[in-house]
Amino acid sequence: MTKAVNPIIPGFYPDPSICGVGDDFYLVNSTFSYFPGIPIMHSKDLVHWEQIGHVMDRQSQLPLEGGRHSQGLFAPTIRYHEGVFYVICTNETSGGNFIVTAKDPAGPWSEPFYLEGADGIDPTIFFDEDGKVYYIGTHPIIENRQYDGECHIWIQELELETMKLTGKPKDVWSGSMRFVHWPEGPHLYKRDGYYYMLLAEGGTDRNHSVTMCRSRTIWGPYENHFCNPILTHRHLGKDYPVQCVGHGDLVETSSGEWYMVMLAMRPMEGYTTLGRETFLAKVVWENGWPVVNPGIGRLTDEVEVALEEWKPGKSVTESRRVYPFGEMEELGFEFVYLRNPDPEKYRLCPGQGLKLQYDTHTLMEEASPTYVGIRQQHHYFQADAVVLADSILENQETGIVLLQSNAYYLRSALTENAGGEILLRIYLCENLEEKRIVEKVLTDVRNEIRLSLEVNGLTAGMKVICGAAETDVAQGIDIRSLTTEAAGGFVGCTVGLYAVSKIQTQKAAVYKNFIYKTQDIVVE
Repeated sequence: MTKAVNPIIPGFYPDPSICGVGDDFYLVNSTFSYFPGIPIMHSKDLVHWEQIGHVMDRQSQLPLEGGRHSQGLFAPTIRYHEGVFYVICTNETSGGNFIVTAKDPAGPWSEPFYLEGADGIDPTIFFDEDGKVYYIGTHPIIENRQYDGECHIWIQELELETMKLTGKPKDVWSGSMRFVHWPEGPHLYKRDGYYYMLLAEGGTDRNHSVTMCRSRTIWGPYENHFCNPILTHRHLGKDYPVQCVGHGDLVETSSGEWYMVMLAMRPMEGYTTLGRETFLAKVVWENGWPVVNPGIGRLTDEVEVALEEWKPGKSVTESRRVYPFGEMEELGFEFVYLRNPDPEKYRLCPGQGLKLQYDTHTLMEEASPTYVGIRQQHHYFQADAVVLADSILENQETGIVLLQSNAYYLRSALTENAGGEILLRIYLCENLEEKRIVEKVLTDVRNEIRLSLEVNGLTAGMKVICGAAETDVAQGIDIRSLTTEAAGGFVGCTVGLYAVSKIQTQKAAVYKNFIYKTQDIVVE
């Protein structure tokens, strides 16, 4: 037995989908308007995970220009069939539903095959035993619609050779209960002569749930499971530590054990900065239906997995990460950008650091400002960065930012005034309005400046170190606005570095390093 700790992938890793190939497991998540898109994780024990790449790592694959923060890539599904991996997904910003393929899950993945006539969101793909392939998706009911969120799950045959839908589509299911909202995210499995359809229902908020139906034929009629929902936390009250449980996917191990991955949220005092995270549960089959965490019926802090423990080379749950940019040849897979970045604005220079070219696009725009970051994975953490003082210029700003979206963020801003002094400003942006919290003239500035952002649950603070002097610039900043509950959308926070300019320039801010650590880890 190996013991998993929930969430198995903390931070902004929503809408998990999983497949098993022999003794290997592969998992993907939604990324919305971040680039690269769809991280792909690998594990051998369902407990420890490493990121091996991205499914959508080329600009040609992933048009995101002009998309809102919570548009872009919705709810991917990963499947494996006869030597080929398939990911099917929705690009809400451009193109709609598509399929990409690869023989190696680490890539490269194909250019997207956009599916003509595939309306709606959250598609999945199913390979039947007779060789036929099916598309299963979600679309809203248009005619005689009674309420917002009234949807159908529909099925149509898919011709793999041409990547085109063929035959007639059929609406097969509209949810497990009367007046159910947002039946979506379907996944189809075949077991003991039944087609089982797993769904997300109730919307991806406090009423989220996992439900199931089944049929003897793929076209239905589908039989509702009387125990639906098979997993939810909506009945546990607003103060329960894990909320919004739903959007599951099932996987069977080579020894016949079953598990489910799903998303859930861990709010603090009713507010969530981390977004939707990936959790794990044990599944057994009783009387032809799955039972999630039998005898418990909810998610647990730990899950015993009947697989031998496996240690990845680099875990996605590391609590201390040090990035000495001057010694790095490339950034790790954990780094993300906004929409379609210009790679020329991000340069790793040996012996110097990471050069971020100042850009006229601001963080407030639905564009691709110069920004690179990683996901916030802990409620309590510290992010430090060392920037070269001579790269801080008049009419430019650079620093650390805790980013929920273009409308909600907290940023530090180093700049130079007309007199040659270096200033540090702290801004909180709420609903596209920036408020300056503090401005400080830095003294004893030498070659380097260290910025330190500390997040303590729902408050944040900023320190600056110049030479031997450490200064508290701001403490106790309320960041409840940087949460799903206040800002809306489907994303969690990322934390990273940015560079913005009032004028066109080729100049760059130069960062020696970046460190992310939980608060109980001491940086040497």
